[in-house]
Amino acid sequence: MRIGVFGATGVIGQRIVTEAVSRGHDVRAFTRNESKFPADTGSVIWRTANVLDADSVAAAIGGLDLVVNAVNAGDDIPGTIANADVLPSAARALLTALARHPSTRLLVIGGAGSLEVQPGLQLMDMPGFAGQLPDALGVPAEYHKVVLAHREALNLYRLSNRDWTYLSPSAALIKPGERTARFRTGTSQLLVRADGTSDISAEDLAVAVLDEAERPQFLQRRFTVGY
Repeated sequence: MRIGVFGATGVIGQRIVTEAVSRGHDVRAFTRNESKFPADTGSVIWRTANVLDADSVAAAIGGLDLVVNAVNAGDDIPGTIANADVLPSAARALLTALARHPSTRLLVIGGAGSLEVQPGLQLMDMPGFAGQLPDALGVPAEYHKVVLAHREALNLYRLSNRDWTYLSPSAALIKPGERTARFRTGTSQLLVRADGTSDISAEDLAVAVLDEAERPQFLQRRFTVGY
């Protein structure tokens, strides 16, 4: 399979590239800044592309079977909270570009805030959610803007007729960890352990991405993974 990864220099993007290469796929990695290309590219083809520009995206993804959007609000652009609008802007650019490549599938790494904690109640809509972010995730309450932007992007994908899949990880910030390939899969409900924690390593998130790429189960749908 020919796979392109936007946000390939980020914590999640790097591991998606590694996982895809380990499974024998042809990988094209994209970043806005050529200075971020690794010294040793191995079998990966590195290219500059602007995920916020539909023409740049369309030129970059020609011939690909799958495009993975692993860009976060802080990837390649300083100021995560200030640039929260990167998420819906990237969604619009990707969807516009994919209209020129209708056979290319899109898999998006999104946020957990729009997952339900009970029927009809999303995590981000719980009373006091923003105020709990400093203790729960170690981020300022203003990070709520990023959570809102993730939901806006998801709604844009849902309104499109493109071949998309949206992956919401667990609630904890995604960090490097162990690759176990053992995790649970769900749809719209937040996955929580018996002790109340909700997390997954960047390595296992990459496993989930490639599993879905190779054996699609959630076409034009959202799913989630967690321990």
